[in-house]
Amino acid sequence: MNEIKNYNRRKFLKSAVLGTAALSVPWYLRADETTASSLVLVRGGTSAEALEAALAELGGISRFSPKGKKVVVKPNIGWDRTPAQGANTDPELVAAAVRTFVDADAKVHIFDFTCNAARRCYRRSGIGQAAEEAGAKVSFVHEKRFNSVELPGGMVLKKWPIYRDYLNADLRINMPVLKHHSLAGVSMGLKNLMGVMGEPRSTIHKQFDQKLIDIVSPILPELTILDARRVLRRNGPQGGNPDDVEIMNTVIVGFDPVAVDAEGARLFGSDPLSLGYLVEAENRGLGKIQRPADFREITIG
Repeated sequence: MNEIKNYNRRKFLKSAVLGTAALSVPWYLRADETTASSLVLVRGGTSAEALEAALAELGGISRFSPKGKKVVVKPNIGWDRTPAQGANTDPELVAAAVRTFVDADAKVHIFDFTCNAARRCYRRSGIGQAAEEAGAKVSFVHEKRFNSVELPGGMVLKKWPIYRDYLNADLRINMPVLKHHSLAGVSMGLKNLMGVMGEPRSTIHKQFDQKLIDIVSPILPELTILDARRVLRRNGPQGGNPDDVEIMNTVIVGFDPVAVDAEGARLFGSDPLSLGYLVEAENRGLGKIQRPADFREITIG
């Protein structure tokens, strides 16, 4: 297991800005990088330290040529809960992601189609203020800004409304939180994309696994940053009792959204093959449940 105590932030960001290896195609069409991992798990450190270590291990954000690009960072802001209650993404981790891309001269936008009242969710989660202070544009989702998207590979659904600002981004960073979910079993990255979908969530609860993958197949992010620093073990997705939260101080980052979710499930203590939507995603060629050979685990301490 590697130990990382300090990273030179200035050196890392300089390499990110000056890099030339743009990733303008989905992760699964990219050439393999021989000097970098595709999936990284980082334990310990602050949120900023963990994210910096993970991105460095992935080859740096230069792989995205972020300068001047419109970047959507999509956390889970769905619930009127405090960070200690574990229902939403860690605001410090969100701020760290925003700063990383803002420092690389990208234009960062944050939003989420919340379950509770949006103003309360943005405020109480701490994400609204943290993201704004880090340099992001933070906005509420507007019901008129959804576009109907064709789902050519849909098994059950053939079209669905998706938020226009997500569709129009040059780069999409998905930032879910790892937590228990009463319907899905474990909620992670693929489930977090429901925050850019229109229509009431209850409309996909029947045949959930197939419908979720129908919708997310054409809108997968270029990068997933899974927050497992505070993990809601029970009574998800909303939670409410801090006693249900386990402090894991872990972040999982990768290009393959299925691999990230599978690693998150293992960390949670669940077999990823027991999660129907993950199996469905792998069966449709969206990613791999099996841990990749280049998987790296880092401990900061």
